[in-house]
Amino acid sequence: MATRKWSAGVKTVSTYPEHNLFNQDAETVAKHLASKKVSPKGPASGMRMLNFYINRAGKNLSQERHDELEKAKGILSNIIRKQKDKAAPKSFAKSAAKKSATKAATRSRVSPRKPATKSAPKRAA
Repeated sequence: MATRKWSAGVKTVSTYPEHNLFNQDAETVAKHLASKKVSPKGPASGMRMLNFYINRAGKNLSQERHDELEKAKGILSNIIRKQKDKAAPKSFAKSAAKKSATKAATRSRVSPRKPATKSAPKRAA
């Protein structure tokens, strides 16, 4: 008795790639999977769809088709990297501005240091 693989039971109700999308050229596959229509949470979601398709197709995928989909993964990786590079300066600038604002607020609340008062004499060891 053959057991069904876990991937056979996976069904999504959120987004679907275009019909026969994975039979097209690498640039088209990557472009569509990176779009907001197919991947509203970003191109990383499209990358997961592509990996799932490649893994699910397994041995039934021809070497030529597999190579084209791997090329699409490379293109999609570049899209993800560019998007992260674009977003990084904004988040860095925000966090730097937030830190400097916090420091300025802290400085205004802290009173100048008072001179040290004499404390109890230290015990000899």
